[in-house]
Amino acid sequence: MSLNEKLKKIKLVITDVDGVLTDGSLHYDSNGEVVKTFNVRDGLGIRMLVENGIQVAVLSGRDSPILRKRIQDLGIKLFFLGKLEKERACFELMKQANVSAEETAYIGDDSVDLPAFAICELAFAVADAMPYIKSCADHILQLQGGKGAVREVSDMILKAQGKSDVYTTAQGFLKMARKMAQ
Repeated sequence: MSLNEKLKKIKLVITDVDGVLTDGSLHYDSNGEVVKTFNVRDGLGIRMLVENGIQVAVLSGRDSPILRKRIQDLGIKLFFLGKLEKERACFELMKQANVSAEETAYIGDDSVDLPAFAICELAFAVADAMPYIKSCADHILQLQGGKGAVREVSDMILKAQGKSDVYTTAQGFLKMARKMAQ
């Protein structure tokens, strides 16, 4: 089955956080983590998916108030934080989303993501993932983690599903933006 055919079936996108939604940097002061940088294009891509009927879940080996705030701001309902065992967590997220593995895509960057790669229909590796991670992915993204990689996946899925007007035309975007505002 071609990549495009697989993209047409996607109903759930699960994304890792550090190294995917961020560039992987961890900023600490004496009180713990204080800063995490997210890409606004990734956030808009997530909202575009959600507004077009594709669920998005966050799965992270780490947990922090900063991450919880970003999840809340994006309106993401499905997430597991502080979970290093991602195979079981992916199955649980699929169950919560009422989708099959064949309807699920996963975006990762490191060894902790390999169990998720193995069970999801589509495994995406960010451009700056390690070579051995890229070799396990179904598709290697052109963009790096924290630099729009999630948006790249969002655009690919929406295009394959005939919904690219939400990001390629003013009218398509405005129609979606009105739904987001409700």
